[in-house]
Amino acid sequence: MNIPFVKAHGARNDFLLTWRGELPEDLGDTAAAAVAICDRHTGVGADGWLLVSPGTGVTEDGSIELWNSDGSRSEISGNGTRCAAALLVESHAAVNEVRIATGAGIKHLRLLERNGHWFSFEMNMGSAAIEELHALVEGRDCTILNVGNPQCVFFVEHFDFDWPALGARVERYPRFPNRTNVSFVRAVDDHTLDVRFFERGAGETMSSGTGSTGAAAAAVARRLVESPVRVLTPAGPLNLRWEDTAIFLAGPAELIGSGEFFWKGTETK
Repeated sequence: MNIPFVKAHGARNDFLLTWRGELPEDLGDTAAAAVAICDRHTGVGADGWLLVSPGTGVTEDGSIELWNSDGSRSEISGNGTRCAAALLVESHAAVNEVRIATGAGIKHLRLLERNGHWFSFEMNMGSAAIEELHALVEGRDCTILNVGNPQCVFFVEHFDFDWPALGARVERYPRFPNRTNVSFVRAVDDHTLDVRFFERGAGETMSSGTGSTGAAAAAVARRLVESPVRVLTPAGPLNLRWEDTAIFLAGPAELIGSGEFFWKGTETK
């Protein structure tokens, strides 16, 4: 069966987007399809798969369902939501203001700039819920919080250690029955953080919108930085600012191509 897709990335955090109405009727196991299409060797390759539905136009312009590359579900991706906003604008379903229903509620995005298939949006990420400012996980001090999805933030002096291995252990740490996203944060100055990401269901990624939001919110709560905050990721910077308790994240999204994935389904080996 053929699964149509548009490929996009938000700061090199890449996604495949498929209109839900264009999915094959006999798709079957969506989780298995997600694993197959996101495989970087035998599939198209991506950190996640977004199923996009048109909105009502009354409360939202579209909705998304996020499947991670390991076949698990996630409430929201900041970078992925910007990619979905780019697709909605490209499809004339929205113009300058985009409302997208996610597993973490309706998110509002504002188009800042567009150049062809490249977009820049600012997204209202909502408020961060600090669950434990100083927690002990794997023998290390960290902050546990939620920014629409779970986050565990470690503050480090450098990245000269096997942080992906630690991230993999923390993702499945007993404290987190639904697993967690993990970030490692180095404070650069009062307005700048350098961050590495290990995302739930995707592993090490070049950047993360919710991970950047969680890292910045944890650093603000610990009074290491103050608004505005620039998060330096391996893929480039993301910018955050606060309005009262609301956190706004600005970053790019680019539509880079489209095609069809020829999936054999779960029955044929």
